[in-house]
Parts: sequence; C-alpha cells; structure tokens
Amino acid sequence: MAASIQFSKGVDETVIPDIRLTRARDGNSGVAKFYFGQPKALEESNTEEITGMYMVDDEGEISTREVRARFVNGKPDALEVTYSIKSAADWDRFIRFMDRYSTANGLEFSKS
Repeated sequence: MAASIQFSKGVDETVIPDIRLTRARDGNSGVAKFYFGQPKALEESNTEEITGMYMVDDEGEISTREVRARFVNGKPDALEVTYSIKSAADWDRFIRFMDRYSTANGLEFSKS
C-alpha cells in the first residue's frame, strides 16, 4: 500500500500539498502545516464529506480534525490543515509516514 492523504476515508487526495514542519527545541513536539491548493476534495463533483485529514500507509493511519477551507470570491479554493505532534514517538511516526509519502509522490525535503 502506498502512503496517501485522504479527507474522506477511502478517497485519496491527488493534489500534493505544501508542507511546513516545525519542531520544538526539546524534540518532543512539533507542528506540521499542510496547504492544498484547489484539492480534489473541494471539487463540485465530489460528493464525499470532509471529515478530517487521514495520513494512511502500511503502518496504519494518523489523523487530525484541524482542517479549514479557504474561500476566494465565495468559492472553496484551498484546504489548510494543522497536525500537532505531541511526543517523540508521534514525531517518529509522522516522519516515517512522510518518508513513504514523499517517495510515492516524488517530493524532497528542504530546510529553510
């Protein structure tokens, strides 16, 4: 199973997000912010309800409910998602998911 991101369970999002990752100095917590410009989940033809963001891979699922839609001229244009990482174990799990997701989608990491 390839790593994927879903907004409705079972429906993979095809738009690749811009991801900003910050980590606390002690390394035990952090925040990942995802920005999806014009995602499939917001298309008019999509009848599935957005219930959260689910990061799915061979190990299982990581999820967050912090999903906000951005509107332009009254129409949904983007999704902004925040995933809070609360422990070193959560950090390690998230990085393993991102390694799989980046491999599956041809992404690379760059430090700011």
